[in-house]
Amino acid sequence: MTSTINWGIVGPGRIAHKFAKDLALVENAKLHAVASRSLERAKEFARQYGATHAFGSYDEMTSCPDLDVVYIASPHTGHHPHSLLFLKNKIPVLCEKPLAINTRQVREMVQTAREEETFLMEAIWTRFLPLFEKTIEWVESGVIGEVNTIRADFGFKATYGPEHRVFNPKLGGGSLLDVGLYPVYIATYFLGRPTEINATAIKSPAGTDNSCAMVFNYSDNKIAVLDSSLINHTETIANLYGEKGQIQLHSRFHEGEHATLSIYGKKDENFHFPKKGFGYYHEIQAVGECLRNGQKECAKLPLDFSISMMENLDAVRKAAGIRYPDFD
Repeated sequence: MTSTINWGIVGPGRIAHKFAKDLALVENAKLHAVASRSLERAKEFARQYGATHAFGSYDEMTSCPDLDVVYIASPHTGHHPHSLLFLKNKIPVLCEKPLAINTRQVREMVQTAREEETFLMEAIWTRFLPLFEKTIEWVESGVIGEVNTIRADFGFKATYGPEHRVFNPKLGGGSLLDVGLYPVYIATYFLGRPTEINATAIKSPAGTDNSCAMVFNYSDNKIAVLDSSLINHTETIANLYGEKGQIQLHSRFHEGEHATLSIYGKKDENFHFPKKGFGYYHEIQAVGECLRNGQKECAKLPLDFSISMMENLDAVRKAAGIRYPDFD
């Protein structure tokens, strides 16, 4: 691999534009190729961000010369087939979250990546933000004691439309997989797999979850209280409570820069941890380091963690009665 990592983007939608802008900030990385179901759309995206190649199909991009890694930015339901396409051609993959629609798909993706000895990572960009890196440092140092309770939410008011991606069950729509995975991520990262998950959902006319409330119970007397919404603007903060104090990640915590560290009996301390660009910069850097080091998965976000994440999300769906008829 050359010193400059050549990226491809699959699915030039809204999030791909943010990713491409942050990619331009990363040293020794560049946008090399773009693939879309529309060749004209791919050409326009390539022109806008200086990519060398544009393709009107995803299959065509598997033969792109000098392509080092692809970023899968297609809708949720495309993550599984599109990732497999590139993994089976031994092209490293950074795939948007959720990694797939269900645990069966995630396990197949992980198995394929390992069999092909090809890099795969779920694009949970929050993991690599300076704010989250510091939060991990605080927790691991024991400054607030052992974390025993987590409360986290993520909600915004979306305009309802049955064909809109976030309300379409055929595209994995609903609050859980769109924004609820961020609170679930916080709980899974710091507390792991719960022994019991209870959840309830308010459904849209299309059958997707407009809102979802979750409680994760753990055998060691720990708990996570989480919720997501597409019908309400919520605070979108995360609180980690320990025996000695509390960490609050301020709104919106998944892309945040501000935290308050509260040690019981002491004055609160406020901190600012700036991110670069939109924040995707940091995960792009992490993937680049992994590829240069010949790693097949990222130690900070291993594939077994992504399996645990989807197992938790599947358990929430089962408890709340959230179904994707084409995938369940």
